[in-house]
Amino acid sequence: MSGWPHRHLIDLATFSLEDFATVLELAQRFRVMPVSGSRKLPALQGRQVTSLFFESSTRTRSSFELAARRLSADVQSFSPSSSSLSKGESLLDTALTYVAMGADVLVVRHRCAGVPAALARDLDRECRGGGRPVAVLNGGDGLHSHPSQGLLDLFTLARHFAPEQPTPAALKDRTILIVGDVLHSRVARSNLWALTACGAHVVLCAPVTLLPEAFAAFVAAPPPGQASDPVANRGSIRIERQLERALVGADAVMTLRLQRERMHQHLLTSLESYHRSYGLSQARLELCGPTVPVLHPGPVNRGVEMSGDLLDDPDRCLVAEQVRNGIPMRMALLYLLAARGDELREA
Repeated sequence: MSGWPHRHLIDLATFSLEDFATVLELAQRFRVMPVSGSRKLPALQGRQVTSLFFESSTRTRSSFELAARRLSADVQSFSPSSSSLSKGESLLDTALTYVAMGADVLVVRHRCAGVPAALARDLDRECRGGGRPVAVLNGGDGLHSHPSQGLLDLFTLARHFAPEQPTPAALKDRTILIVGDVLHSRVARSNLWALTACGAHVVLCAPVTLLPEAFAAFVAAPPPGQASDPVANRGSIRIERQLERALVGADAVMTLRLQRERMHQHLLTSLESYHRSYGLSQARLELCGPTVPVLHPGPVNRGVEMSGDLLDDPDRCLVAEQVRNGIPMRMALLYLLAARGDELREA
């Protein structure tokens, strides 16, 4: 793993197909290892992982901290309510305080897009001035990106289609349907980069207020500041407004959390009407076959994005599997950003 090319992990637009293959392979190794309790891996022993969550989180924060502990890292947690930010301290100075206390990786979550990237640039500048190198891992920023969620979703799908060998090839030419509030979803954006990189064909389905037509060209050009696309041949993206048509031919379906504040912004008339038009149910899923899995990044609004009986169906709904896969995937990411030498091979 010494050839890993990324100092930071900000988004998935910079990932090559080889990067996705590396992450999936390593996550699979962690997934099948007994690494709890006394069998923790020493791979990050002596390293420190600090979670700087300026936005509330249950799954992501807990998953990262558990992943770090399973790799024997020291873990620090930041709480905005009890920090010096309320006294006027800048975000960079807050981060530098944790760096001075030994942080090797900062997992940063913020409600504003671009904060993890800006922090990574500032820390790199400090490093060039004689400071210690520190990795920044984006735990979710505004509407921009949630790379670890996109990767664990990719891993969950790859394991579903190829349990013994979950590689990018498992997604090639698969049709993946994403339903819901794409416009306001950093998860959807990360999934678009990941799925198309692996050759999947993504269908997006939502009303026009939650899914502008511009998303059909989302991966057509690299983001601002990026010279080129590291993936030579991506899959495709198309938009479908009617759920029944979108479901036909889908190999997997992902539905996104509908944020209730969208009604106050006049983007929706009611949650009931949304569920009637775009909510998933067992009956609707008959249009794409009995074995097609359903994913959701959580938290789920029962009876809105999907029916309660579908959410509770372990044969079809992979939500619990996504949560389980979040730990080995985040172990893989922390290892790639923080480990020295060949600790994993020797463990």
